[in-house]
Amino acid sequence: MSPRHRTQPPAERSKLKNVALFAEEEESSVPHTLPLDQITLPPTQPRRYFDPQAMQSLVESVKSEGILQPLLVRPVGEKYEVIAGERRYRAAIEAELTQVPVTVREMTDDQAVQYALIENLQREDLNPVEETEGILNLLALRLECDVAEVSSKLYRMENEAKGKITRNVSGKEETETIEQVFASVGRINWQSFVRTRLPLLKLPADILDALRAGRLEYTKAKAIAQIKDEAARQALLNDAITDFLSLSQIKNRVKAAQPPTEPPPLAARMTTTYQLAKKQKVWDDPKKRKKLESLLSQIEALLSKEE
Repeated sequence: MSPRHRTQPPAERSKLKNVALFAEEEESSVPHTLPLDQITLPPTQPRRYFDPQAMQSLVESVKSEGILQPLLVRPVGEKYEVIAGERRYRAAIEAELTQVPVTVREMTDDQAVQYALIENLQREDLNPVEETEGILNLLALRLECDVAEVSSKLYRMENEAKGKITRNVSGKEETETIEQVFASVGRINWQSFVRTRLPLLKLPADILDALRAGRLEYTKAKAIAQIKDEAARQALLNDAITDFLSLSQIKNRVKAAQPPTEPPPLAARMTTTYQLAKKQKVWDDPKKRKKLESLLSQIEALLSKEE
């Protein structure tokens, strides 16, 4: 794959939104046009959210300049299924085009899904949720298992690397496959993925949706997720999005929403205090020793009155 375009100034990028994120490999067939009504989207797609403003910009580009990069499609029955170029396909419909340029490639179902996932992972505007789900789905295909199993395998790899469990010799091939996938994606290594990305999927659904839609930053999402009450969390989430709350403002709201914590029992506090004093050897410090003796005398006097 050729590198993505990085030298274009921001003002020019809007004109390139309907260009593929990376150049297609050389095809045996020459790109040609197909009627738009002969093209369909696949039943499962790696990309779920399209920014409305960016999409409108693409539609205007297509209206004025047409489709600059052919869609990659594959024959499925009597129609052709989009492998790469869903945004361009949607923009073409919105722009009321009747036909679009395409490149046709024969692919199996698995090959088509993997290609679409890899193309999606090359996007510069990929948000953390899309990135995480895309990588997990790609790993699931390569490892021939479901997404839940992929997470388990990654956690096992982490525990093996930390020496918490014995390295599984029979899983060496799986480990190599996982490492190869992360190397090919090139966005994050598997260790960072386990540490920072997998926990993201445990966030409440409403926060995940906001992240996926690009309406909220990851750091703010983690802070809001600390609120367990669903109504209070939803209220803060809405305020954070509509009022553009800063991270510090969100943290203050989260702190205010937390119920007051009960202090530990007195007996536990006394035990903890003694252990801490012993650990720090406060009696070796002359100033602290004098203060400690005074406090201890008060405690002893209190106890003698109880007798």
